[in-house]
Amino acid sequence: MTRLIITLVLVLLIDIYVFQAVRTVAAGMLPSARKAVYVVYWGISLFTLGTLLLALLTRGSAPNPVRMQVANVLFILFISKLVVVLFLLIDDLVRLTQWLSNTLRGPGQPKFDVGRHKFMSQLALIMGAIPLGTLIWGMVKGAYSYQVKRVTLKFPNLPPAFDGFRLLQITDMHSGSFHSGEPLQKAVEIINQQAADVVVFTGDMVNNVASEVEPYVPTLAKIKAPVYSVLGNHDYGDYVQWGSREAKIQNLDTLKQHQRQAGWDLLLNEHRVLERDGQRIALLGVENWSTRMNFPRYGSLAQAHAGTEQIPFKVLLSHDPSHWDGEVNTKYQDIDLMLSGHTHGMQFGVNIPGFKWSPVQYVYRQWAGLYQKGRQSLYVNVGLGFLGYHGRVGFLPEITVFEFKRA
Repeated sequence: MTRLIITLVLVLLIDIYVFQAVRTVAAGMLPSARKAVYVVYWGISLFTLGTLLLALLTRGSAPNPVRMQVANVLFILFISKLVVVLFLLIDDLVRLTQWLSNTLRGPGQPKFDVGRHKFMSQLALIMGAIPLGTLIWGMVKGAYSYQVKRVTLKFPNLPPAFDGFRLLQITDMHSGSFHSGEPLQKAVEIINQQAADVVVFTGDMVNNVASEVEPYVPTLAKIKAPVYSVLGNHDYGDYVQWGSREAKIQNLDTLKQHQRQAGWDLLLNEHRVLERDGQRIALLGVENWSTRMNFPRYGSLAQAHAGTEQIPFKVLLSHDPSHWDGEVNTKYQDIDLMLSGHTHGMQFGVNIPGFKWSPVQYVYRQWAGLYQKGRQSLYVNVGLGFLGYHGRVGFLPEITVFEFKRA
């Protein structure tokens, strides 16, 4: 309850603070127009507080499409208000400096104007409108702008029969965030157009419960290449309040069954051997394994690795990229390539040739794209779907096609 009260008070204080800029800019309006602006602003603010209160009180309940959309809109408004707050703080700092200067100079100085600078208030609202417009674009357009990324990787120990082998990775579908089957159908069409030898999925098929993916199983079954998959942290139902332990176990069993119905081969701390012309490579798949305490650790790489010692080339599917530094490149240096997801690139950032930035980089050392350490490689795919914020800016939904070449 204390955390709930603190959260609501902080949101209210932000609303009051931002209102200072709204009031300053609206000062020159006709009284009727000014009143309308005030009513709209506080109407939205009260709606935000009410929705936030409801969300906090029902946390852990089954997902609801309406609630998710409302939360998405409120998230956009909150981010925009934070930008406004930043510029208002700058204005306050300037005014405080002016007040201190006048006070220290003593009497006889021009009277200090305690009112806000209209220019800074206008600038604050304009700058707040930038993330507002950008994040709305990310919802309407960016969320489904699937990007095919092509990565060529060279390995000296790749068996000659696998020179030119094409592996396609998708991850973090989060099917509970889709509102229709059309976007996923489009993604499957793009996947099939790549004519990959195999497709791999590196976890988070759902947001919370297995029923989210059920309507999309027929679509997922249309992927033409063999599909190998692993589980991500969201697939276990750990973020839902279950009525019993048995209900949670049944949910996970149902999710596994849905993957089998789609024709996917789910790797649960095990491996598969792929063979061409008598030559072999190993595909290892582990359950979720993270170095971060707030994410579950169900994976056993030792179990998945057992029996692959004599296979010259290995690819590991592991949802969380922190597994790379946590275990893979220190204990299993015969794993040539690890494929992960999980970070989403935080679904927001700057991603241009030669430069990428996202807030998630302050949490994860490896969070998007290709990383290498010695002879080992890690690739972090930023995901196909979305969670929380129902959109993408900068880090658009990704389908990655790898071509293996013999060095």
